Amino acid sequence: MKLIITISFICFTLNSFSQTEAIKSQVSKKVDAIEKKIIDWRRDFHEHPELGNQEFRTSKIIAEHLKSLGIEVKTGVAKTGVVGILKGGKPGPVVALRADMDGLPVVERTPIPFASKVKTQFNGQEVGAMHACGHDSHMAILMGVAEVLSSMKSDLKGTVKFIFQPAEEGPPFGEEGGAELMVKEGVLENPHVDAIFGLHVNSQTEVGKITYRPGGTMAAVNDMKITVKGVQAHGAYPWSSVDPIVVSAQIINSLQTIVSRNLNLTENAGVVTIGSIHGGLRSNIIPEEVVMMGTVRNLSKEDENMFIDRIKTIVTKTAEAAGATAEVKIPFSVHYPVTFNDPVLTAKMLPTLEAVAGKENVLLRPAVTGAEDFSFFQEKVPGLFIFLGGMPKGKDPLKAPSHHTPDFFIDESGFTLGVKALADLTIDYMNGGTK
Repeated sequence: MKLIITISFICFTLNSFSQTEAIKSQVSKKVDAIEKKIIDWRRDFHEHPELGNQEFRTSKIIAEHLKSLGIEVKTGVAKTGVVGILKGGKPGPVVALRADMDGLPVVERTPIPFASKVKTQFNGQEVGAMHACGHDSHMAILMGVAEVLSSMKSDLKGTVKFIFQPAEEGPPFGEEGGAELMVKEGVLENPHVDAIFGLHVNSQTEVGKITYRPGGTMAAVNDMKITVKGVQAHGAYPWSSVDPIVVSAQIINSLQTIVSRNLNLTENAGVVTIGSIHGGLRSNIIPEEVVMMGTVRNLSKEDENMFIDRIKTIVTKTAEAAGATAEVKIPFSVHYPVTFNDPVLTAKMLPTLEAVAGKENVLLRPAVTGAEDFSFFQEKVPGLFIFLGGMPKGKDPLKAPSHHTPDFFIDESGFTLGVKALADLTIDYMNGGTK
């Protein structure tokens, strides 16, 4: 009897595996058939970028596309976000897929026919706008995934939640936005999400390749504002002052010892950067106050807490030693957690990535000190965030324009791999992983 049951189970498992592979074969064909549509969507978004919390045209296009596929759509989520819910024909888990929508205040200078010429407002100033980080690509790819999966919803074992997120680059000063606000508004509930997947194109990784990292893959970020107050005096009589500029210089130098002397560099990287310092109006006046702005990056919660404690101690005690006072606000306006790829989920889904891209094209990447607010989703549910190559084949990564620059460029021939990867991750997760 036990032998019969075992053989029956093996037959059922093999049949289920065969059905899954047949579905994924259909996905591949359907994706190839809509490649031009995906590229056209991307080019339209690229030519008409919108900044964070201003993605009105963008979200309208996305919502109309999802509705045309018969997907249940919610708009106005976290101001301009769009959420689509696709219920499969069979019971199973809820898988979320996320794409970000916002552009950056960058003036484009790429020599492409669909380059952005948009002018807009950012924090009260007129600026250019550009998709200088690939969010246009992310949206087009996820719209492609929605079209493909909706066409075979009767075969899906579960529900897919398509999350189109505004303001990944941060909302305008004084506003809420991004993934944090989406989570606060319940985007991971009703129905509750069991796992979430996301991708990011990379302009310095060759097209056709996927990179990933289990655990901390992108840094937590905190911005900070440091205000140093001293005693103003004539520049000719510094002994009459408590010079906040000298104190600020000592603070800047001392902050760098956190990385060199307090951080275990064999485990994780970290960054303390002062990017702005303002104090004084004339060459012969020692000012009363200096204001500094900076950013702090870490790859674990423990390191993040240590950095914040050390920064506060160094700033206040250095000022005190000089007879000045100092205040630290950290975070000042921005905090993103570590983008943490759940190790169990990553190991479970790695065979899917290797199957869709080829094992030789799926590469382990080092952690980076850039940040991603996808991390807010990963704080609540297991998540996997991968990187999709967007650099033309044969190009030197060191010479490829980086993200957030006017010359940022993405090779569109890699988009179909992105669609197939997200679709196959969804299908395999719904079916319990690859065999």
